[in-house]
Amino acid sequence: MSVAHQIMDVFISGLIAGLSSFLLSAFAPRLAVTIGVILASMYYFSRNPWGSQNGDAINDRLDDLYDQYLPF
Repeated sequence: MSVAHQIMDVFISGLIAGLSSFLLSAFAPRLAVTIGVILASMYYFSRNPWGSQNGDAINDRLDDLYDQYLPF
């Protein structure tokens, strides 16, 4: 995995954490950041964001998508 792929993973994890925290803050303001960090960590550390049984296929598709749009 290249550095560019890792940077994209961190960026996407940040988006997940920020958006989920923002959306959950209306319903559970005290837990919003915690849940956002948990969701972002689940994505970043597993690269299997939906917990399906075919995680390798999802990771391969993500890597192909990164290769298509990242110049390096």
